[in-house]
Amino acid sequence: MNYSDKVVSLADHLNSATDRHQGVEPVTKLESNLSIEDAYYVQLYNVDRQLKEGKVISGKKIGLTSKAMQESLGVDEPDYGHLFSDMEIDKSNPIIYSNQVLQPRVEGELAFTLKKDLVGPNVTVKDVLDATESIVASIEIVDSRVQDWKITLQDTVADNGSSAFYILGDNYFKPEEVDRIGVEMQLYKNDKLINEGNGSAVLGDPAYCVAWLANKLSDFNIQLNAGDVILAGALSAAINASPGDEFTCKFTEGFGDVTIKFEEEVK
Repeated sequence: MNYSDKVVSLADHLNSATDRHQGVEPVTKLESNLSIEDAYYVQLYNVDRQLKEGKVISGKKIGLTSKAMQESLGVDEPDYGHLFSDMEIDKSNPIIYSNQVLQPRVEGELAFTLKKDLVGPNVTVKDVLDATESIVASIEIVDSRVQDWKITLQDTVADNGSSAFYILGDNYFKPEEVDRIGVEMQLYKNDKLINEGNGSAVLGDPAYCVAWLANKLSDFNIQLNAGDVILAGALSAAINASPGDEFTCKFTEGFGDVTIKFEEEVK
């Protein structure tokens, strides 16, 4: 794919935050008229960069799946980012704050693993369920390369959907075995209940969000592939994480709990 000089420059700008382990100015401050389409191309340029470095795409994440978040950014649809295999964290390992993240936040959501490809632009919820191997509870750690999270939609899109890491739970279900819409989730920080939500919080149905993603990706000639993990959107608001914090998302419907801890350094 051929990228414009503007796209390459903005992609390099965001990538420098990872290299220097320090947040950078929003891309929209450097390019005030940046379109959402060009923001996705900035994301794709850095995705191509990581593929050339030997990384492997493991799936996608969907963001801005709540009406409240969409309204706060003045948009009427979600966004997405790419997941890589090295973003999946083993449940027994902590996140090392000092070198793995900049300004992380924690979300609880459902993840879909696909057994069939999904190719837009006309994917339906039924198609998603037919293509889904399993649904599992998950935690997503979002993180912004933009200093102090001063982002617009274009900033988070360019920044790969503010993606960082994800953790999958232990209990996998076929789509027909679980109530993905009625599932309840409680998010605890250091054993204190912070917020809660349910499956209907993500535009009424997490499977609808996956269908939206498959159709949106077709705008860029990208498809969802068998084996992909799709994080379908946060069931409640993201919570800031600091060194020493431990988070647990407790899900009903037999999904169980997912926990992650943040440490300053390896002990």
